[in-house]
Formats: sequence, structure tokens, C-alpha cells
Amino acid sequence: MTALRLGLVHAPVMPFTREHRIDFERFAQLIDFHQRHGADALAVPMHAAESVSLPEAEKHAVVAFALKHAKVPVVAHVSEAGSALAAALARQAENTGAAAIVATTPYYWTPPPAMVLEHFAIIGGAVQIPLFVHNAPDDMAGSKVSADLMVKLIGRLANFAGLIDASLDWQFMIELMTLARKARPDFQLIAGNELFVSAAAIGATGMLSSLAAVAPKLIRVLYEGCRTGNLSAARAPQEQVAALRQATKPGGAGVLKAALRVMGRDCGDPRPPLLALDQAAAKSLGEVLAALPALADEPRGFA
Repeated sequence: MTALRLGLVHAPVMPFTREHRIDFERFAQLIDFHQRHGADALAVPMHAAESVSLPEAEKHAVVAFALKHAKVPVVAHVSEAGSALAAALARQAENTGAAAIVATTPYYWTPPPAMVLEHFAIIGGAVQIPLFVHNAPDDMAGSKVSADLMVKLIGRLANFAGLIDASLDWQFMIELMTLARKARPDFQLIAGNELFVSAAAIGATGMLSSLAAVAPKLIRVLYEGCRTGNLSAARAPQEQVAALRQATKPGGAGVLKAALRVMGRDCGDPRPPLLALDQAAAKSLGEVLAALPALADEPRGFA
């Protein structure tokens, strides 16, 4: 069994200066903000934090900084194109004190299932801390994660703790929980986005959220409704979260950072090649967010 049980995991953005350097002073403010507003754990640096634009040294620095500053468990994102590269990031994270690691299918390559299995087995086998697989097909087109593959990975790794799923493939999730829980009763399904009600009905017990940076109160209300099994009560906040997600999802990190700026939490612009919103698009986003009733009670600034 794995001792770490993920609840509501916030995935912070990565603040940058005008020169596109990591703004660690602002990152500290952001970590404090997430901890004050409902984060049970932090996952850094995820794709919302532009992890693929961070060289290895910066990834180490970000995880080390979060571990020194955070009072909640830190889950280190260790995805890479090469299995050995990801395993090295995993070992570094474990040595620094991370509570767990999370990894996607390998970047760029589109390997067959046997190679995907080996990729995760190498990463998880490099450490003792829990491994969570992140199934994000929108980000990682070409590499498929199946329920059968996850069951095989359970047989290979004692520290394979669960799947963070962003596929919205409910049939896959049902099959996964049917098979995985037989092989490992404490296997965790974590919703990899904020559409949590359906995932919770299937058996998800946690949620990974980047929108918690924008609307942490709303995300916490949604999470609590699902955590306590009151899915009817969670329906209204889920609809509000879906509206926020619809307004921010298409533009990735650029739109997410623009939304944070609207909320008074300026974390700079994305690193190239990602682009910041132009003035007209930023104005339009601000109008959309201002029209969302759920944001009226959300915190402004880093308070």
C-alpha cells in the first residue's frame, strides 16, 4: 500500500520576470496563496507551469524551492522524452524530499504499449516514493494509456499509486477502476481536470486543478461536494467551473496567466514560443470573467 492519499492538488503556474527568468519571489507568493486557499498538495511544475520550457536545472530548482517553502506535500512532475532522463528527475525529486512523482507518456515519441509500460516501469523503479501516471491525451497525442497497461504496471511496481486522468473517457475510467482495484485495492483515480462530478461517480477520490489559481474557493466547494459523496450539491459548482474552464482552456498557459492577471495575481507572460494574449483578447477575457457570478467572491491579489 502507498501511504500518500492525494486530495485536492493545486498545479500552480510558473511566474516569470520580463526577461523570462523564473520569478522565485512571486512563486513564493503563489505557493502561499495556494496553501491558504485549499490546496491539500502541490504538483510542480506541471504543463500549466510550462514545464516543457524549463531546462533540467530549473526543474530541480523549482521542486527544491517548493519543498523548502510549502507546508503541504509536493508532487514532482518528472516527464521527459527519454526514460532515463525522467528517472533521473525522479531520483533527484526523491532525494530532495518530494512526496511523490507524476509522469506522462514520453514526450515526442509515440511508442507501442510495451514501450510505454517499460517507460513507466523505469521511472517508478528508480524511486521508492509513489508514482502517479498522468494520462493527458490532449497534450500527449499518439501514446495511449489503457486499463490493461495500468494493471500490468501494478504488477511491476509496488509504488505505482494511481492514475491522474484528463482524458474525459468515462468508459476507460470505469474499466480502469474495475480492473485496477482488484489488483491493488488502494489504487487511486485522480481527476486530471476540474470536471470532477463524473469522475467522482466512477471512483475518483482526488482532483488536480490548475484553475484553482483563478478560483480556489469554487474549486474547493466542488471538491468537497464530491469528496463527501454529495454529487447533487456538487452539480451547481461543477456547472460554474465548467463555464470558467470553457473561458480559459483554449489558450493554455497564455490564457491562464491572463486570467490570473485579471484576478490581481500577475505571474508574467509565458515563455516563447507560447504567446501572451494581445490587448484585445485580454480585454475580452476580462469581460467574460467579470460576467461569471462565481468569481465575485473569489480572492483578489495574493491575499
